Amino acid sequence: MILYDHPLSSYAQKVKIALREKGLDFGCVLPEDFGTGRHDTAFAAANPRSEVPVLLVEEGAAIFESTIILEYVEERWPEPPLRPADPLARAEARMTEEICDSHYEAVNWGYGELLWFRRAEGALAERLTAAVRRDTARLQDWLAARLGAADWFGGERFGWSDAAVAPMLNRSVHYGFGPPPGSALARWHERVRRRPAVAETFAEFDAAAARMAAAADHYRTGGRRREYRDHRLEWMIRSGGIDIVAAGLENDNIRFSWPG
Repeated sequence: MILYDHPLSSYAQKVKIALREKGLDFGCVLPEDFGTGRHDTAFAAANPRSEVPVLLVEEGAAIFESTIILEYVEERWPEPPLRPADPLARAEARMTEEICDSHYEAVNWGYGELLWFRRAEGALAERLTAAVRRDTARLQDWLAARLGAADWFGGERFGWSDAAVAPMLNRSVHYGFGPPPGSALARWHERVRRRPAVAETFAEFDAAAARMAAAADHYRTGGRRREYRDHRLEWMIRSGGIDIVAAGLENDNIRFSWPG
């Protein structure tokens, strides 16, 4: 199998953790046209949204959207199981994943716009950073309540929710917005990052993050364009960054989703 991937993508990290937990063999490819919004490439043919991850499987079939990929992988290779057997536990895992994939990812992504892509300075940067701190703390409080006193989000063993939470929380830790030291959520992060599947995925993230400063100008000048969509766009606007969106459109260094 081939996974169209970017090591910084939390969605791609979730998929890689699941594939590695199941011991599956796959290769990662960073599409050359990633972030360009082109529609005439093999990557765009595999996913019209031109987003990672995309999993290329039997006979050239392509599966995109991280949750759909996880569902395919779980059904195709059910052992070891990541999805809970109990219907209520399965619904709870999906809700945890949904919050991470929508609201948490948007906050992390917004801070990346400041840290790596320098979209704002001065008072605006301070205002947006304050919003990141506030919203990250709220999301982590919610996750801490979901975790409770258990070792894993699904209870006694690593599972679907843990794969979804891991990339989001780890990025907050990388940004300096991790959970309080010694808290149950901080201990969970220490526990999860020691799993081989997670450790390998986080190492790829760390290596890519170290190169982002050099790549930032390529995005700011329109060589690549960051995608503003749904929860990301909502978070940026409601946090006070509407001028960032306007400037990005004027300078043609942001993009919206297909089919636009």
